[in-house]
Amino acid sequence: MIVFHQGRIILEDRLLDNAALVVSEGRILEVGSSESILSRTAGERIDLAGAFLGPGYVDLHVHGGNGADYMDGTPDAVITANRAHARHGTTTIFPTTTTGSRVQLERMLQACVDVKAAWGTSQGARIGGVHYYGPYFAADKVGCHSVEGRRDPSADEYQAAFDFEIIKVATCAAELPGAEAFYREAKARGCLVTCGHSNASFQEMQAAFDAGMRHVDHFWCAMSSVSTIRQRLGAPFQASMEQFVLMNREMSTEVIADGQHLAPDLLEFAYRMIGADRLCLVTDANRALDLVPGKYRFGPQEDGAWFESDGNVGFVENGSLASSVSGMAHLVRTMVKDTSASIPDVVRMASLTPASRIGMDTELGSLSVGKRADLLVLDEGLNVHRSFIGGIELTI
Repeated sequence: MIVFHQGRIILEDRLLDNAALVVSEGRILEVGSSESILSRTAGERIDLAGAFLGPGYVDLHVHGGNGADYMDGTPDAVITANRAHARHGTTTIFPTTTTGSRVQLERMLQACVDVKAAWGTSQGARIGGVHYYGPYFAADKVGCHSVEGRRDPSADEYQAAFDFEIIKVATCAAELPGAEAFYREAKARGCLVTCGHSNASFQEMQAAFDAGMRHVDHFWCAMSSVSTIRQRLGAPFQASMEQFVLMNREMSTEVIADGQHLAPDLLEFAYRMIGADRLCLVTDANRALDLVPGKYRFGPQEDGAWFESDGNVGFVENGSLASSVSGMAHLVRTMVKDTSASIPDVVRMASLTPASRIGMDTELGSLSVGKRADLLVLDEGLNVHRSFIGGIELTI
């Protein structure tokens, strides 16, 4: 039994001051006032001294950190990245593929299966599943990914990937031949089905929606707009992915709130128009997280595309951005600073909303009784001081 007390507990819809939270056998047993709980509850006591206590963060879209990319395809690389993100408050992580060969993708999937099966708190964030992101991108929206590893969906390939039984998020550009079949298969396998790196029209998005797609990757980044649809399909102007998400309440999306990808006005727009219950924060972080500025590979170390990190963000030679070099705690601080969103709403976007979209919200994502005790002790500036997964403190 552990009693966290004298804290400001971040619930999904409000702050609870002078509060306590009780953990028993790795689960949240009770949340309430410090005075009441301390008067009748025994066990180890952790005095928060006014600090925040919030849920561990959930990252649906992340490529690596501290020198490792998940596409390096080894358990050591997976653990290195997971440990790096745990230091930034992520307790549940979804390692994300890039473009690459089938061999490279399956090697990454197997490494994640192995790490997930043998997980312990010394290995950092717990794997919730894999985000099968590359390689099914539109040719004109590959971004910083290796062009050579891009292709249209192949049923033989993606069915074999799903058979690893670890994929929980599955992405494909909606306009590609075979996309609808991919979406149906991903939905049948219980995935959050997403569209990303796409120049899809509104009609193509509707067809994708009908096939099970419910999410769009990193809003405004590598996605269609009215002007790009005009270039692809001609006149008259047509609606794009942006309009489809804004018009459809069943759709969710995500933003990279690192202060580099999107200006404060776009973050504010996304929050106001989409809302904390449909908008997720994702790091999209690459291997340069926590490393000095320099040149790095995005994707597999042996042949991934090169990018530069200036210590704030990644970018490629033409000046386009190439993923982030920030952890989730930085995104949370940026969103609080740059938008009108409250601390509970911002933390929700980094925890409960992604957990809900992935179907894991009965297990994690908020400080509710019965849920796993994935907890963060945060100072007044929302910096992570201590992390717990299942009530066990991470020492990494």
